[in-house]
Amino acid sequence: MLERHLAIALRQSLRDTPVTMLVGPRQSGKSTLVQALTDELGDARYVSLDRGLNLTAARDDPAGFVADPDRTLVIDEVQRAPDLLLEIKASVDADRRPGRFVLTGSADVLALPRIADTLAGRMEVLRLWPLSQGEIDGRREGFLDALLAGEPESLANMADSLERQDLLGRIEAGGYPEALTRAGARRARWFDSYLDTMLQREVRDIANVSGLTDLPRLMLLLASRVTGLLNYAGISRDLGMPQTTLKRYLALLETAFLVETVPAWFRNIGKRLVKSPKLILTDAGLLAHMLGGKTALERSFGAVLENFVLMELVKQASVSDARPAICHYRTSEGLEVDAIIEPRGGPVCAVEVKAAATLASRDFRGLKSLAASLGDEFGAGVILYTGSETARIAPKIWALPLTALWAGEAVGRTSSLSELLRGMPDAGDDRDFERLQDRGRSV
Repeated sequence: MLERHLAIALRQSLRDTPVTMLVGPRQSGKSTLVQALTDELGDARYVSLDRGLNLTAARDDPAGFVADPDRTLVIDEVQRAPDLLLEIKASVDADRRPGRFVLTGSADVLALPRIADTLAGRMEVLRLWPLSQGEIDGRREGFLDALLAGEPESLANMADSLERQDLLGRIEAGGYPEALTRAGARRARWFDSYLDTMLQREVRDIANVSGLTDLPRLMLLLASRVTGLLNYAGISRDLGMPQTTLKRYLALLETAFLVETVPAWFRNIGKRLVKSPKLILTDAGLLAHMLGGKTALERSFGAVLENFVLMELVKQASVSDARPAICHYRTSEGLEVDAIIEPRGGPVCAVEVKAAATLASRDFRGLKSLAASLGDEFGAGVILYTGSETARIAPKIWALPLTALWAGEAVGRTSSLSELLRGMPDAGDDRDFERLQDRGRSV
């Protein structure tokens, strides 16, 4: 059983909050995590609304469905019966003991109509993304904590060298547990089925409408433009789609956790700043699959690597006690920094991503400009690159190998997923597929 980093926050929430909501993409491991939690609690009841009879009961008699005051009720895929939340609110208002309900949703339930304000003040929301690189390797990543403490160089001894092909392999594998247990053609088929299911069923269920025929074309276009500024006019023109429709579709894709927007960071620091968000895909493996394999991946390697790093930062931020915001920075003169990490009330930190194995002075212009603008409010800056050396480039600015991003202490369990998957074939026949399925079940 993989120990998810979010499990700590989930257990803490149960100790002081009546309702805990766990949201995240389909197949990210939510059901596995809450089922393990149910076993751990002992006196708890697990119900999945993916099963027809449970869903019928929840819709026909929501009050009776949640009436179980003596034990924790774990409801999986609660977005399928949104009326349950009103009954949960009434039940919690009558009895505010902590740990009464654990809910999961494969859509951003708080973004759905009629739900956003239902459990305000009664519920903690946690977001479970697909596996991070640290979780895959069996490590608790220390990058974000070290950066916010102004000590990123402390990770230098933990960062391993990484060959380009190994990095490409990590990107292609992504973080979905099921995809990680497959390789080659079998993994490609899984991604095809996953994307088809998400666009043809899940997004339509969220919107409760039919006729979203342009979603596959939109996803492919977004994949080709990851980490670029979100230009509604350009995308609308290229797809022949009204901007009102485009914005609605993008909101649906974000609600289903297929895409994520990285907002622009700005302060009144005497510069004209670009305020358009960036758009990224939430899984690097799905992105690599949509781009069409290794050749296309190499051609777009810089943007794909930035997407990969941004999502790793988002994953680490979701389990950090500091809960920092992840933004990007760009001036009208073209100076930019890929990621701004800003905790509440803390110094601003920054990360730049370079696909090259060597660095030149021009690669630090964005970080140095930001540091000069912020002065004492600048905490630390790091360039992550594909080389192997660590160096202090300027006050509070370092160059670190990319593997520093998931460097950290090993967590206690029998073996890491990367160890279990070692020796996996590039393309499997049916016997390989059966073997990998067995390995996946053991994970």
